[in-house]
Parts: sequence; C-alpha cells; structure tokens
Amino acid sequence: MFGLEPHVLLLLAACLVAACAFEFVNGFHDTANAVATVIYTNALRPWVAVVWSAFWNFIGVFSGGIAVAMGIVYLLPVESLVDQNVYHGIAMVGALILGAIIWNVGTWYYGLPSSSSHALIGSILGVGIAFSLLPGSQNAAVNWSKAGETGIALLTGPLFGFSLTIIMMFLLKRFVRNKSIFKEPNKHKPPPIWIRLILIATCTLVSFFHGSNDGQKGVGLIMLILIGIVPTYFALDNGKNPLDMRDSLVKIEQVMGKVNPTELSPADQKMLAEIKSQTDTLDAIFAGKTSVAQLPQDARFQIRKGILLTSNRAKKLLGSERVSLSTADRATYDTAIANMKSFTDYAPFWVLLAVSLSLACGTMIGWQRIVKTIGERIGKEHLTYAQGASSELVAAAMIGVNTAYGLPASTTHVLSSAIAGSMVANRGIKNLNPQMVRNIALAWVLTLPVTMALSGGLFLLFRAILG
Repeated sequence: MFGLEPHVLLLLAACLVAACAFEFVNGFHDTANAVATVIYTNALRPWVAVVWSAFWNFIGVFSGGIAVAMGIVYLLPVESLVDQNVYHGIAMVGALILGAIIWNVGTWYYGLPSSSSHALIGSILGVGIAFSLLPGSQNAAVNWSKAGETGIALLTGPLFGFSLTIIMMFLLKRFVRNKSIFKEPNKHKPPPIWIRLILIATCTLVSFFHGSNDGQKGVGLIMLILIGIVPTYFALDNGKNPLDMRDSLVKIEQVMGKVNPTELSPADQKMLAEIKSQTDTLDAIFAGKTSVAQLPQDARFQIRKGILLTSNRAKKLLGSERVSLSTADRATYDTAIANMKSFTDYAPFWVLLAVSLSLACGTMIGWQRIVKTIGERIGKEHLTYAQGASSELVAAAMIGVNTAYGLPASTTHVLSSAIAGSMVANRGIKNLNPQMVRNIALAWVLTLPVTMALSGGLFLLFRAILG
C-alpha cells in the first residue's frame, strides 16, 4: 500500500491512530465548554447533552471547510522539511502529536480548561524550531507569517470573549424584565421552557462551531502526517488531474512576464527570478504529457512544492509598491493561483470522517471535571442562566467568525474568558475566583512553551533514533 515497506506502513498507521487519539482527547477535553451550561442549569440531562453535542461536533467537521486545516498545515513548511528519508517525516509528525497529547491529558487530569489549539500549534512550532537546530539545516523551519496571524487570533479571542460578554450581560439586565434568568439554577428543577430552549440553542452553536474549527485542526494534523510520510501520494488531490492546471500556469507566467524587473529592488528581482524558476520547473514536468498516467508519481510532490513556493513568493512580490500591474492582471493572477492551490488545499473524505468520529466519540466521555470548573470555580458565585447563555452565544459567534476567516480559535479560552466576563458583569472583578483564574491563566501561559519544548525534544530524540 502506497509503495511503503510493512514496518513503515505500520508506523504510518500508528501516527494516524495517534492523530485520531488527539481529536478524541480534544473531544472530551473541550466538550465541557459546550455542555457545561445546559448540564449545570438542568436544561438537559448530562448524557443527552453530551450525545447532542457530539452530534453537532460531527456535523461541524463536515461543514467547516478546510481553511483552518490548511492554516495548520502551512504553519510548518513541510515542503522544506520533507526529504527522501521517510523516517524523518515519521519523527516530525510523531513528535508533534505526542507533545500535544501529553499536555492535553495532563491539564484535563487536573481539571484545567487548557487549549487544545494552543497545544497543537505549540507542538508544530516546537518541531519547526528543533529542525532548524539540526546540523546542516538551511531551510526556514517555521512559517512565521502564518504563525503571527494564528497567534493574534488566539490572543484576541479571549479578550473579545471577556468584553463582549460584559456588554451582553449589561443589555440583558437593561432590557429583560423577567429577572429569573439572573438567579442561581435550581439543582432539582429544569429552567423555564424559554430559557431552556435558549441554553440548548447556545450549546448547539458552540458544539457546531467547535467541530468546524477544532475539527479542522485535526484534519490539518492528519494532512501533515500524510504529506510528511507519503508525500508522493498525498501531495496533490488524487480526485483531480494535475494536467488541468496548465492553463492557470500559463496565465501566471503571462502576468509575471508583465512585471518590469528594472523597477524592482534587488530583493524583489531575486524573488521574481525564483518565481520564474518554479514556473519553468512546472512547465518541464508537464511538457509532452497528454494523460495523467504519463505523470510520474514522484513528480506530484515537486508540483506541490512548485505551486506553494510560487504562491508564497508572488504574494510578497505583488505586495510591493514598485510592482505596477493593472487590476485586471491582478484579478487574472488571483483566479489562476486559486485554481492551482485547489490541487494542494484539500482533504480526502475519509480524513474528515475519521476526525469527526474521533471528536464525536471523545465528546461523550470525560466531561465531568471541566464542567465543574466552568460552572462553579471561575467565579465566586454559581453560574446563572443569563451568564451561561450569554457566554456561550459570544463564544459561538467568536469561533464562527474565526472559522469564516480561516483562523484557529481556542474554544476553551474564549468560553472561559466569556464566563469570567459574565461574573465581572454581575458583581465586579471581586466576583472572580482568584485561585482558579490564576490556574487557568498559568495553563494558558505555559501551554505554548511547554508543548514547544516537549515536541522539539521528542523530535530531536526521534531523529537521533531513526537516523
């Protein structure tokens, strides 16, 4: 299968199982964020809530597209890291998966709402940085531009969650006459039907958007595994004919041919030359081919590399003020490169199915520890109906917006911050539980450096063992 030796195929299977295990852990680690309010307010029985949440997580994975998944893939320029030694790919993906899982399980054990997103991203960055420390490494090991976008999205999410929930609580207090929603839930009695429906709706929204965002991270993780270990087979979408991108390649060459090198800086001239080199390489691969059967399997990874390097360099070049191209030429380029990237930015159906099932199954266990933290320990008072509904509505909106823009969001941190905002809105900053807030903040601060160190150390260890 895939032309791999049996022991390599076994290692590939182990990495895929580990990736599904990460999503399984993600499910029970993050599910409490969606079900905490409906369970804590008796809007739904616990097992009904987690099964309902699991179902909408499952649906969310299939509905979220792959923009966030590709954001995860492009954090680590695997095109630069992967070579002919398949064990190097195994060392890469094994280290980042284990690093993320170790941290996730540890924080879940202590009931801390730590971010699976931060854990995965930290692990990816750790592998990239560790690769740059290897003797003879000359390639960029981390896409710092994409890492910056991701970091900003993860940092601003909790701030917006905290602030918007305070505003929403203010509006509820101002305009809702029925004050029963601001009371502590009765432990033995479900809430009024209209409150119950609102809480179920917000639980559904958080579950759906959690699946559409966090599920995509699992999709990106599996694609990293497949591209890293079996690059010749999964480099391009096997459902498409690579020869169909030749028209788009010609259009890109025509647009780049209109760029006047004499108007560019030396750095931009070099970039233009690199773009021409990549397009020439693609032309050479496609030359004389009339059917996909004539295209060597090992050329698929070179095509992927050529597309992505051309895209990255052209994006920087066209952002220069010295490049004078018409609006029509820029539109032609955008359409052509989008068509070519549709061959590289994909995920097979079975990957989506594996991630959605893993996330859904994980959702149905292990939720008790963090539900208690969300419901009772962030603030000094128990969660009210209004606090639960407003927090989850804000969290769902924040995660949904991030997904629409192809950015990862931390469900855990957004909702924890929203809960904290609802507590502050009730009785001020003194209403927060300082010890729990400190523990959550500590987990938040430590996640990136710890997972980076874990995955980086494991990567160097695996490289030393596997050669």
